Amino acid sequence: MNRLAGKTAVITGGSGGIGQAAAQIFANEGANVLIVDLSQTDVDRAVAEIGHDRVSGMAGDVTSPDDNAAMVSTAAERYGGVDILLANAGIEGAIVPIMDYPDEMYDKVMDVNVKGVWLGIRAVVPAMRERGGGSIVVTSSVAGLRGAAMLSAYATSKHAVIGLSRSAAKDLAPDGIRVNTVHPSPVETRMMRSLEKAMSDSPQDAHDRIAAAIPLQRYADPEDIADLMLFLASDDAKFITGACHAIDGGSTA
Repeated sequence: MNRLAGKTAVITGGSGGIGQAAAQIFANEGANVLIVDLSQTDVDRAVAEIGHDRVSGMAGDVTSPDDNAAMVSTAAERYGGVDILLANAGIEGAIVPIMDYPDEMYDKVMDVNVKGVWLGIRAVVPAMRERGGGSIVVTSSVAGLRGAAMLSAYATSKHAVIGLSRSAAKDLAPDGIRVNTVHPSPVETRMMRSLEKAMSDSPQDAHDRIAAAIPLQRYADPEDIADLMLFLASDDAKFITGACHAIDGGSTA
């Protein structure tokens, strides 16, 4: 349908499951895509697997102001500007009770999951203003809508980006820049494999228990989440901003 024809998207965490799926779908819909992740090796692998001539990548750390500036300038150099930011980079942190949570890991989770989004938004806004507007989509979680045992820092960070995104939506509305959050339930990605291993000696049993608690009786596929991100990035969502979008198989119903 070419819903993103002529647009350029920057996707952080772009070599992970959701990020790579979004890059593939965005490119299929006509966008130029720059994927950004910590490891150049992972970036190169993802670009090769996507195999699209409108997709390229670069290594970058979302907690670095300089790297955020570089991803915007790189997208502008390669594709002429930036219309979409998918602020998707995130880490789960430690999987332990709150009383055992390491201070340094709490700080790292907040740096990546919250400050990384804040820096990304600030970096991309001038480029979007030059284009007359844009769409920023922030990956939160169902853990941003309710508590999560053993994941106090992660849940805190995912709640925090709601306030950040809603505030940015109000600040940036006069510029035609929309900001929305996406809240997945468990997705078939590396992060859930890590959580399952921490929860049980039998990760498959943990997977099955979690899936059984979801009304639709399964984890999301990365493409399920990317489809919602595509909608929010496109002009189909031109009157949607400052909103939280659960995509959770009915988990928060």
